[in-house]
Amino acid sequence: MIKLRVRAKFTADRLSYQAFQDHRNRISERFSGQFDQFRPFLIKRTEFFPLENAPQTAHFAAVKVLIDHGDPFLFTHGGFQIQIEQTKLALEANGIDVEYLRWWDGSQNCDLVHYFGRVPEGYVRLAHGRGIKVVMSELMSDLSARPPIARAAQKTVTEFLRRTVPASLTVRLGWESFRLVDACIALTPVEADLMQHHFGAKPERLHVVPNGVEEVFLRDEGSAARGLWLVCTATIRPLKRVLELAQAAVAAQVRVWILGKPYSEEDPYTKAFRAFAKEHSDVIRYEGPVNDRAKLAQIYREARGFVLLSTNESLSLSALEAAACGCPLLLSDLPWARCVFEEYARYCKITSVSETAKILRRFADEAHNLPRPPKPRSWKEIGLMLKSVYEKLLR
Repeated sequence: MIKLRVRAKFTADRLSYQAFQDHRNRISERFSGQFDQFRPFLIKRTEFFPLENAPQTAHFAAVKVLIDHGDPFLFTHGGFQIQIEQTKLALEANGIDVEYLRWWDGSQNCDLVHYFGRVPEGYVRLAHGRGIKVVMSELMSDLSARPPIARAAQKTVTEFLRRTVPASLTVRLGWESFRLVDACIALTPVEADLMQHHFGAKPERLHVVPNGVEEVFLRDEGSAARGLWLVCTATIRPLKRVLELAQAAVAAQVRVWILGKPYSEEDPYTKAFRAFAKEHSDVIRYEGPVNDRAKLAQIYREARGFVLLSTNESLSLSALEAAACGCPLLLSDLPWARCVFEEYARYCKITSVSETAKILRRFADEAHNLPRPPKPRSWKEIGLMLKSVYEKLLR
């Protein structure tokens, strides 16, 4: 077994998101040295040192992990599905015996369940009753995107209901799960802070582990000539604001290639987007998703830039993949993006189509001179970080 020691040199002198900057020291102190251990984002300043000859513990050598999730991929494709599938592959690449939990199989055994999403409170109690640890990877994308005053109001309401309403009526909301699980995995320090202060997760049980990218995006393919098209990879749905992006692109006369598919072809938003893209096919290119990962990597390497103007995100996989290919980034001005990419991206507030068009035009004109974002971690490195978390729980 390879153990991992992480040495992080963190100098966040140019964080431009004021709210995150104001709370940076408070968050770091609250999590003591834990953020330093798992500081995932300032990749250029973090070094990994695998200990090839580290002694192997017999217990962890035989660990069995089950992965579980509440929503069928049949209905909800997208980044969360990729995150789950790649996490499984990454854990296997690091020598962990891992399977998807088979709800119908009463003979399936494990030492630990890694649940993606908000695990039900009763689920955690039943697992603990059998001596099984539970790790929860929950997304805080909606909450983290809200203004501070809205987050404060939600926290006040949550605390009031916890004190006044019988637990039997709030159990389905999963608030207590953050306190009950053995470990909470957050994708960014921003989300870790929300898990603690809004839901009561214990600091010693919080771990910041980002998403990774597949090796095909990290390969050094040389410097390809960048074309005229900006690229957006996203599910066709209101949250991703692909219709609004298309409208801004037409107003700015900036060519945008949108890759993705909807949850339903009958959705009114999907129909409106398709009709608009067809009407303006000289500016908007839409041919559905690109499932070939090598082809997608090549598209990123040849694109003028990458654009994602969602109303909320946790840690966009498509943005990380584009960054791995050296693609300039234009992202919604949200805490996750500022925290992860700092000065290595351009930002656009969630605003009107006309204002978005101005920012889009400027980005397209300046893209060839913008600094390239640092490369994210590979999924295998992320698997090693999760392995470290599991090992600590099962000692």
